[in-house]
Amino acid sequence: MRVVMRNAVGAVALALSGCTMIPNYHRPAAPVAATWPGASGTDAAAAADMRDWTTFYRDPLMQRLIALALENNRDLRIARQQVSAASAQFDIENAALFPMLNGSAGANIQKEYSKILSLATTDGPFYTRQYAVGFGLSAYEVDLWGRIRSASQSAFDRYMADAFSRESMRLSVIAGVASSMLSWVANNEATLVTQHVLESRRNTYDLVRQTVARGTGTQLDLAQAEAPVHEAEANLQVYIRQRAEAFDQLTLLIGTPLDASTTQALQAKTKLGDVVDFPNVPAGLPSDLIGRRPDILSAEDTLRSANDDIGAARAEFFPKIQITATNGTASNNITRLFQSGMGAWNVAPQITLPLFDAGRLTAALKQAKARKQEEIARYEKTIQTAFKEVADALVGRDTYRLQLEAQDNLIAANARQYSLARQRFDAGYDPYLDTLVAQRSLYEAQLGGITARLQMMSNSVTLYKALGGGWSAATPKRPPTPIDERIF
Repeated sequence: MRVVMRNAVGAVALALSGCTMIPNYHRPAAPVAATWPGASGTDAAAAADMRDWTTFYRDPLMQRLIALALENNRDLRIARQQVSAASAQFDIENAALFPMLNGSAGANIQKEYSKILSLATTDGPFYTRQYAVGFGLSAYEVDLWGRIRSASQSAFDRYMADAFSRESMRLSVIAGVASSMLSWVANNEATLVTQHVLESRRNTYDLVRQTVARGTGTQLDLAQAEAPVHEAEANLQVYIRQRAEAFDQLTLLIGTPLDASTTQALQAKTKLGDVVDFPNVPAGLPSDLIGRRPDILSAEDTLRSANDDIGAARAEFFPKIQITATNGTASNNITRLFQSGMGAWNVAPQITLPLFDAGRLTAALKQAKARKQEEIARYEKTIQTAFKEVADALVGRDTYRLQLEAQDNLIAANARQYSLARQRFDAGYDPYLDTLVAQRSLYEAQLGGITARLQMMSNSVTLYKALGGGWSAATPKRPPTPIDERIF
């Protein structure tokens, strides 16, 4: 028993101290410019820690909705279980580094007849008995070349990739809730504006109908006043439908029906100006994204896993050493099973060397190397996509603000034009057509203002998400790579 234990401990120590054939990992250079296109000094300022999403999403109702989504969103629940499964897979791969000891107990009782064995002592049956109790390890592979350690490291990197993918999903859910709430408020504001316009047009239509009845108006004036009423009625149904769809999307993201108080708080948001605005965030440099965006970190860990698989594929070319060992006691009498002198042990090492495999191992190594190159390209594409998203959002930050200012000026100008046109119509100086044109222009400008403000606020949400803000600090930290002795 002491011999077996000493051999097992020695095998474990040898396996744990062995080297691996994983190629040295070097992070690929970021295939993007060092600065943002047309970046200002503010954009290139040092990047701030933006993991606390509550510092950006400052509206109390929006914070409440996001908190509900983080707790109940089904996509996040799926992602959590995927991370748990990846963690368990790493434990499975890592467990292969250590021998698995099994305990056993058995009995073998056999009935025989003397005639079968050509014994003349008796014609009756007799019984043979054998009892055994012991423990041992079965087909334990001594990881001299690091195949198991490479597979374990690959599983760990896949686990980290899934963990960062979960954080990327978390960012998408947070941004989705904010965008859906903004969409609901924008459509609610458009609905109220359209209701006001519809009421005004109906009153105008009634007024024109009275002038026609008195003989001071024409049927043309009546038709011109009636058409805008139906136009507003149609637009009203569009915004009511879009508001309901935004609410349904918000409910889906949150993952649970909204309670009465939350619904009332949402309905109280009658215009986008009621939503607490978002603060400006420093963009930092493009290189900041590599350590801040979870989708980039996930892509890099997937690349690391592919790099680890090369080490496992290389180790397949070398001999495999497996050990099977047992130790215990055996006796043909159960009462003597644990007496002195009944011990028995067995050690059976086995070495397997691949001699001919028709190119299977070479093809597997080529496949692993090709997969690594694929993951390098995918990692670089992820960085390029992130760069584009941030660059677009930075351009939008300034242009949407200027667009909204111009739109507000347009609304003010159209409001003055409509007021003057209505006064001249009421005084009988101009036909109703001039008033109709001015009213329609004001209505379109008001809707355009809602759209411009929604785009500006949604762009802020997009920029914060694109910069990697809002992901949880609870994500497992990447420890120093446990495999640092490598050959080849």
